[in-house]
Amino acid sequence: MLGSGSIIMLHELQARGKSIRAIARETGHSRNTVRKYLRAEGIPERKPRPKRGSKLDPYKDTIQELMNLGIFNCEVIYERIKEEGYTGGRTILRDYVRQFRPPKQVPAVCRYETKPGQQAQVDWGEYTYIDEETGEIRKLYVFVMVLGYSRAIYVEFTNRCDVRTFIRCLIHGFEYFGGVTDIVLTDRMKTVILGTGENKKPIWNPTFEDLAATLGFISKVCRARRPQTKGKVESGIDFVKNNFLPGRKFVDYGDLNRQAIVWCEKKNRRIHGTTGERPIDRLKKENLKPLPALDKYQKFLEEARKVHKDGFLSFDGVRYGVPWQYSGKEVVVRDKNGKIEILYDGKVIAVHEKHYRSRSTVFLKDQYKGLKEAEGMFYPRPKAIKLSSLEVEKRPLGVYESLLEVGTV
Repeated sequence: MLGSGSIIMLHELQARGKSIRAIARETGHSRNTVRKYLRAEGIPERKPRPKRGSKLDPYKDTIQELMNLGIFNCEVIYERIKEEGYTGGRTILRDYVRQFRPPKQVPAVCRYETKPGQQAQVDWGEYTYIDEETGEIRKLYVFVMVLGYSRAIYVEFTNRCDVRTFIRCLIHGFEYFGGVTDIVLTDRMKTVILGTGENKKPIWNPTFEDLAATLGFISKVCRARRPQTKGKVESGIDFVKNNFLPGRKFVDYGDLNRQAIVWCEKKNRRIHGTTGERPIDRLKKENLKPLPALDKYQKFLEEARKVHKDGFLSFDGVRYGVPWQYSGKEVVVRDKNGKIEILYDGKVIAVHEKHYRSRSTVFLKDQYKGLKEAEGMFYPRPKAIKLSSLEVEKRPLGVYESLLEVGTV
């Protein structure tokens, strides 16, 4: 069948007065072909070819029955129709099923709104940054706490995420908000639960369980593989990573935390996209339970450390000095208001400004005073005493005579 352009050309040649024979000679078409197209009105339509039968035709009823049951997995359908005698391939089956397959669906969930003071959601995230001095890629952790009702947010960066650090961040969050919620919701992290018992109930980390009892909150964890249960803090972590961190410059994670608090203050004063109110205004309606007296939970802000023989202990990747006399002893380290307090037997033996650069060393003033004289020993070594004059002990002659008798054979 000729295309529309060729047919138009035939009519143009005829309009110039050329005969069918001349047109056939010039175009290379037969005279009968030229005559047919010149006599036709308009462009002749191509006659539809009869469709060839498909190997799927005898099995389409079976395929339709399976799709009505919600089965669109072509491997399952293929095995089924193959049992019925299908000899074709998988490709024509996929092409056929594709036109009936429904679009992917995201399961709908019920939005959960918490009451004032009811719940705080907490979680860890991690991020990498470039160390400008070395060019190395390093990693820090970010703790995020969001109050369910007000959406007020607290952020803290750390260089570890063990149970002691987690508890310290949790306390700092409650101190920042000015009180404690009824419930603390986390995912199934090891710092919170150690596993699941035979009754399918969580086996709580004893340190975290002790903190919950002390502060007066109930611990709850998300269902396995259901992180959306704590969607507010999940969104909070994404908010920090996408809104706070990009392009952020800082000296160390202490500087980063100072910037994070300023950022939290700013964001807690914005109009929240979900509530339509400022988190700081809704925070006043949370009616949080007051924190107990500091001495009740002070122990959770302390960690035991052993002093090395050089008079240093390691805490958060930094080496802090103590008086050399405490080398080899176990002390308590207290992270408090930007200070590192070191105690032995309840007595403060050293106080340092908190440092944040890993592998740095912080000396204590007069850390080694008296070390040389004591030869490095806390207790003096036993020594002989040199007298100004030798005093010879006078003994009876009978003593010497008895010694001579002992030596006689």
